[in-house]
Parts: sequence; C-alpha cells; structure tokens
Amino acid sequence: MSIISHTSSSDSLKTQTPLLEENLTDTVDYKGRPANRKNSGGWKSATFLIGAEVAERFAYYGISSNLITYLTGPLQQSTALAAENVNAWLGVDLVLPFIGAFVADSYLGYYCTIVISSLVYILGLGLLTLSASLPISIAYNCQNDNNLEHYSCSPSQFQVILFFSSLYLVAIGQAAQKPCIEAFGADQFDVQNPEERRGKSSFFNWWFFGACSGTLIALLIVVYIQDYLSWRLGFGISCISMAVSLVLFCLATSTYRYKIKAEEKKNPFARILCVYVAALKNWQEATPIIEVEEGNYENTPEKNSDQFRFLHKALLARKGTEECGTICNIDDIEEAKAALRLIPIWTTCLVYAIVIAQCPTFFIKQAATMDRTIFSGFEFPAASLRALTIVTILLLIPVYDRVFVPMARAFTGKLSGITMLQRIGIGMFLSAMCMVIAALVETERLRIAKENGIVDTNVTIPMSVWWLVPQYVLMGGAGVFTRVGLQEFFYEQVGKDMKSVGLALYLSVLGVGNFVSSFLVSIVEKAAGWLSDDLNQAHLNYFYCLLFGINVVGLVAYVYFAKSYLHKRSTS
Repeated sequence: MSIISHTSSSDSLKTQTPLLEENLTDTVDYKGRPANRKNSGGWKSATFLIGAEVAERFAYYGISSNLITYLTGPLQQSTALAAENVNAWLGVDLVLPFIGAFVADSYLGYYCTIVISSLVYILGLGLLTLSASLPISIAYNCQNDNNLEHYSCSPSQFQVILFFSSLYLVAIGQAAQKPCIEAFGADQFDVQNPEERRGKSSFFNWWFFGACSGTLIALLIVVYIQDYLSWRLGFGISCISMAVSLVLFCLATSTYRYKIKAEEKKNPFARILCVYVAALKNWQEATPIIEVEEGNYENTPEKNSDQFRFLHKALLARKGTEECGTICNIDDIEEAKAALRLIPIWTTCLVYAIVIAQCPTFFIKQAATMDRTIFSGFEFPAASLRALTIVTILLLIPVYDRVFVPMARAFTGKLSGITMLQRIGIGMFLSAMCMVIAALVETERLRIAKENGIVDTNVTIPMSVWWLVPQYVLMGGAGVFTRVGLQEFFYEQVGKDMKSVGLALYLSVLGVGNFVSSFLVSIVEKAAGWLSDDLNQAHLNYFYCLLFGINVVGLVAYVYFAKSYLHKRSTS
C-alpha cells in the first residue's frame, strides 16, 4: 500500500494509469493510483470519518466533561485549583495540535499521523482507567476503608502522578488526531466538481453535528456512570470508544483520497519563515512594487498588494534566502501575508474561548448546588446539564444548513449564505449575552441561598437547576455560529499545504482561551476573593460580569479587524 508515503508527482501518476475523466489529478487512492471520483472520496469516505469523530468525541467528553468533579472529589482539590487544572489541561489539549499538524503537513501525511496518534490516545485512556482502578491501599492514604468511591481519604502521590501523566498523554494523542482527521475529511471533496463543492460547503456543519452527537451521548451516559456507579467504568468506556473510533477510521482506508505532495516543493512552514527572514535582513532596502494575480484574492489587486508591503523586500535578497536554499517568490510572500492577516482575527476570538471555558468548570459547580431532581428518587448529574448546549447545537445545525443558508444565499448570492467572519461575529455576540444571563441567574441563586440561610454548598438550594437553561442554550447557539465558522475560516484561509494547521489554529483559539481563563481565575481569586470553594460565599456573578466586559471589548475589536480583512479567494 502507498498510504504512508504519497509524495509522487503528477507526472509519475500519468505513467501508471491513463488520466480518465473521472480520475483526479491531485489525489491518489490507497494503492497510489489516481483517485477515481466514483469509487473514492465524497460522502462515502466522509461518513466513516464523521463516525470516527462521533466515537472520539464520546471518549474525549467522557473524561473532560466531568473532570472537575473528579478533581474536587477523588483527588480532593479545591474548586479554584481544580478549575485552574481543568483549564490548563484543556489549554494544552487544544494548543498542542500545532505540533501534530506540522508533522502531518510536513512529513507523515494525515493517514499515518491519525493512526499513530489514535494509538497514543488509547494508551492514555487505558492508563487513566488504571489510575482509577488502583487497590485502595495504594490509591488512598487511609486505612480500613473498603469503599473505593469514598473521598474522605487523600489520594497517594503515585495515583496523582499516574492520573495527570495519563491525562496529558491523552492530550498528546488528541493533539495530532483532532486537526488531521477533520482536514482529511474536507480533502475528500473535490471543489472543482459542482456537486462535491456543495458537499464540502455542508461538511463542516455536519462534522460539528457528529461531534456534538458523540458529546451528548457521553454527557448522558458516561457522566451518570461516573457519578453514581464507578469512575473506573466511566474511564474504561471512553477507552473502548476511542478504540472503536480507530477501527471505523481504518475500515474506510480503501475509499479515501490522499493528497499528493510534490517532492520538489519546500516545507510550507520553511517557505513562510524564509519570507520573514529575508524581509528582515533587507529592511533597509527600498520596497519593490509587485503585481498580484487578480484571481487570488477577493479584494482588488492594488489594495491587496499594498498590505504588508515590507514583505516584498524578500524578493530582493539572495543573501536572505541562502539559508533557506531557494529564493522567495510572489506565492511565498502571499502565503506569509495570509498568515499575518489571521493574527488579529485569532486574537480577538480569544474572548469567545474564555467564555466557553466556564462551561466545564463554574457552570457545573453552579448546577451542583441547585435542585436537580427530575422525579422522586432520581437526580441527574450536574455535568449532564451540558447536554442542553449540545441539544441546542444538534437542533440548530440542520436548521442553519437547510433553512437559513438557502434563504441567506437568495439575498447575498454567497454559497455559504453569509460570510464566515459574519458567522463568527454573531456567535461572539451570543456568547456575550450568555455571560449577562449567567450573572443574573447567579445573583438570584445567591439571593435565595442567603434568604434560606444556606452557606454550605453541600446543601441543595431550593432553586431549580432549570434556571441555568438559558445560558446553556445561548452557549449552544454561539457554538453553531462561532465554532463552525472558525473551523471553516481557518481551513479556507491558509495555504493548500497547511490545511491541518488551519484547523489547529481554530483549536488553539479554544486552548489559549482556556489558559487565559485559568490565569483570570487565579488573579481574580487572589486579588478579589470572588471564587472561594463555597460558591454561596463567593461572587461568581461579579466574575461573569467581568467576562462580559472583556467579551464586549473583544467583539468591538473583532468587528474592526473583520471589516478590513482581505479574504483569500476560496478555490470553491
């Protein structure tokens, strides 16, 4: 099979098989032959990839959605420390994909990267299950305690080290798997074909739909098992689900299309770096005027060529490019410009990521203090309330794809109905409104707790958990617009050799947002003391108001940069 190395040129392909009308020139099948449109790619392959994503998201959220409960329960951490640890892990989890994307785009290709990273992923989940299965005498610093789920005893240092080592091994596995499998899925569609072009336009919506389906199942099943049956069983189910994901991915090996990487073309990261190095070495030279081909960008060539003109100096400098082994050309410079254009959009979208970082932390701690009884004798886990966000997404995505987009398309003439940047901005606005609602609900929760003289968070407040529904629903609505919009935006706006890096950029927004949230939690707790372990004595509503203010400032900045953004013309 030729799936590990698919770097043969198009000339060699022509000698293998006559170039038929239904054969594609830029992709090959698993045997290295030109991919046939009828027998490969499209929804036939994408369906298996979406199925693998459903199983992977089930495994991932089987541990991440209830992680703060495990940290404050079996591992006996404070609420603030647990929130910081969750945000830190999520941050690493979502920033590391840059490394996986680099390896895939530059060396291994998507297929091999996905298989190897999935095996690491499974290993991490297996060790995580082991950490929750340790004998009591080893796992806990206590004696004569026959209940493994009893949390009054402190966990041993060995268990803590094993748990966090396993957790970060999961992050390493997910780092390479996550951006590559989505980019690989999008590559299954040929934008030169009208039917497949429409399919690719819908792919990101249905990909997110599948991911949310797996998440919802995990929130309803795994979280309940962890809270009321066994953490060991809950982690074990996640491990099995990830193994299923790998099996589903491998089953469709013969149907995939694999991108051809030209041997003579330099690493895309090296090309961009060479432009920056050459321009910097020639900063004293006069800037040359160049003309950019009109078809490359949506905006006028004159406006586009004037942006970041200092990079044109890279064309002058042989001495600046000797180290790179080649001279920079106009295509390299336009790639370097595209990378710089993404920075303001990426930065301003961090405020959205800071907001959603509250969902697996403080939202859950809020719900844990409220009345969660559905009927007599049954109380659902606090973390399962996140299912409302997922249900909102699952309901809205088909409406968005099948109703909103065609209606908007009739007015705008755009294939996607509205631009990707408009879609992202709408979601950011909804996330700001989410913080307003969350602050108001928390204020009411504190009032009821005070009226009833409840100061202990272990005592249920006579306030229905359904008060939290609006903030969860708004969070879901924001995800439909911003998260899907970010995925498609970064995928489309990077170079064709860097698609998984584009999706890693999307994930890094969420990752860095978690880091910033962790930093804010630490600063606010030390400076103002708003986030004490006892939420009934804390001022979480003040913290939500602070996040609303940050979100408003970020949204204003985002609108400013989005209005002046020069789009790279999509191949579609």
